[in-house]
Amino acid sequence: MREGVLWTNLSLRELSRRLAGMGTPASRRTIRRLLRKLKVGRRTARKKKSMGHHPDRNAQFEAIAKHRREYEAAGDPVISVDTKKKELLGNFHRPGTTFTAQTVETFDHDFPKVGTDKVIPHGVFDMATNRASIHLNTSHDTGELCCDSIARWWEECGRATYPHAKRLLIVCDGGGGNSATQYLFKEGVQPPVRGRVRDPDAVDRGNQGALGVVPV
Repeated sequence: MREGVLWTNLSLRELSRRLAGMGTPASRRTIRRLLRKLKVGRRTARKKKSMGHHPDRNAQFEAIAKHRREYEAAGDPVISVDTKKKELLGNFHRPGTTFTAQTVETFDHDFPKVGTDKVIPHGVFDMATNRASIHLNTSHDTGELCCDSIARWWEECGRATYPHAKRLLIVCDGGGGNSATQYLFKEGVQPPVRGRVRDPDAVDRGNQGALGVVPV
């Protein structure tokens, strides 16, 4: 291989054809054996290179960890929230296989206009119990959606798990419906919680928008 070449998307057949054109004929089997000898194989790209390091990055994680320990020690809930990848609803191709008597035929393109709707999964992860809830929505990724999802989690899971809760710690990133630059989520999260915990004004809002990576 040429020095400096790190990867190629050519097939074994194409590599064989090009080598033959360069006057060095080699079969696909020979090429496969040589590639294995060079420890060259098919691999996917990995997001690993950092684009920079903020001097206060570690400090914010330490602050969040400190808040989490305090809340969990007091028996108060700590949840992580995030909106996941939106999916179109309709006869669209999905990865994976399924048991079927015949081939399932789908549209050849995923155009939103031919779909029936779209679904927006919003996740709420209870960090103390290691349990998550996913709420499927068909509206938009707004602060109101996030607040409704948190309120539904409390009614379905939180109330029974934390009957004596006084505070609620919410860990999230700074984009989407819970954007750190918008007040809709910070203000809207109060009414769903008000009346559901004993001291609603103690909802910790200092960490909202502080995380770049959230557990859920």
